[in-house]
Amino acid sequence: MEFLLNAEQMKHCDKDTIEKIGIPSLVLMERAALAVVDEIYRANCDLRSVLVVCGAGNNGGDGFAVARLFDEQGVRVMIAFVGNEESMTEETAAQKQICENCGIKISSNFMQREYTVIVDAIFGIGMSRDAQGRYAQIIDWINQQSAFKVAVDIPSGVSADTGAILGLAVEADLTVTFAYRKLGQVLFPGTEYCGKVVRRDIGITADRFQRGIPNVFTYGEEDLARIARRRPYSNKGTYGKVLLIAGSRGMSGAACLSAMAAYRSGSGLVRVFTPECNREIIQSYLPEAIVTAYSDDRFPENMLEEALSWSDVTGIGPGCGIGQLQEQILSTVLREYEKPLVIDADGLNVLSRHPDLLYETKASVILTPHIGEMMRLTDNTTEEILENILQTARQFAREYGVVCALKDARTIVSDGVKVYVNTSGNNGMAVGGSGDILTGVICGLLAQKMPAFDAAALGVYLHGLAGDAAQERRSAYGMIARDIADQIGEVLKQIDEIEDRKEG
Repeated sequence: MEFLLNAEQMKHCDKDTIEKIGIPSLVLMERAALAVVDEIYRANCDLRSVLVVCGAGNNGGDGFAVARLFDEQGVRVMIAFVGNEESMTEETAAQKQICENCGIKISSNFMQREYTVIVDAIFGIGMSRDAQGRYAQIIDWINQQSAFKVAVDIPSGVSADTGAILGLAVEADLTVTFAYRKLGQVLFPGTEYCGKVVRRDIGITADRFQRGIPNVFTYGEEDLARIARRRPYSNKGTYGKVLLIAGSRGMSGAACLSAMAAYRSGSGLVRVFTPECNREIIQSYLPEAIVTAYSDDRFPENMLEEALSWSDVTGIGPGCGIGQLQEQILSTVLREYEKPLVIDADGLNVLSRHPDLLYETKASVILTPHIGEMMRLTDNTTEEILENILQTARQFAREYGVVCALKDARTIVSDGVKVYVNTSGNNGMAVGGSGDILTGVICGLLAQKMPAFDAAALGVYLHGLAGDAAQERRSAYGMIARDIADQIGEVLKQIDEIEDRKEG
């Protein structure tokens, strides 16, 4: 697990490291500069002519130190100071004075030259309003240069909190960030301005969180080990029974894909509750599935009651339709079911007509809306949701007492307190049926007795990793949803490899 910090949290960490641990700010600045120089060398950059653009804040201080280190190593380096002298921090003023003492040129007409590397140390994470005037002009000029562009901590103009572009932002090829990645480096559109992001430790560690552990995080491949290993002595009942209420006339594929994904994710038994017209299709596509088929001209009360009683977890919505019958089925499930429940797709569209049903349910509910479905659930616009997608998911989850997995290029999972930001997956997954696969994956993990928030977050991560594996195999242009399902098992092979490394 990796914590993702906003600007305020990072500033508190920095301050506590300086004031409570006793590591001087200039020492942290020196370590940051050493890390930036090291990563520029690692990138095999052409160092014939380096420009470091410095602001008045501590980010600029990092930049001055970078310039000095290059100068010490015989690299031809020039500094452009673009801040205000009267606004300089004490540390930045000290670093500037050191550079002047070393005879490093601080230029005012730097735009008249060409450079092979430009280091952006203008604003860092402290920027909170749009770049305007001369700053906007300088950022625009940097972006027009052919030089390799390196951002110190975060590209100037990218909000560290939301990833929003504050008027204009440096388009970096490499970003060297310190201690922790920032939210703006992970969320869109900011992530597209960062280039390759390298996180370097400079002495600010997790035990410096004097104000509590951050509640926003992401996963790495080692977190797959959160999925329990298969037991030597077990049977199909050990790994849980999934019920999928899915499919309608002409929409059997959604049921097939969800069921396949639930099996691929490790559940022991999968049962599909679907209209009679889908029976043969599902049994042909996935003979391992149990099929309970009902007549779609009347409410199958007894059949539904029996199926719900049989299950350990239920998923409802993929391809099931939005008519009166589906509304009756969803209402019954929400009022009577008391086990883990995943609602997706048409289930969400039906729910949007009666969201107050969530207040009545005793089930542990996970919702998996994409942005359009979230609009219908909340009456918010796309712009309002995307403007602060973390807060949207967190507030909805808190209000209704559910886990919300808000799907986008960076899917956000929240239980109202914790927030998971997903970084796996790719644009090849923007294809019909991908969401149905995710429903099955989450249900499969829930069936193995994983808590709701963990199942949703890890399910999203696993789904994305399977998509990445499918992209590598098929390319983003040729992927279909089945390719994602087919790669789930390949990804899960890593669980044994991770555990074996721990034991070794």
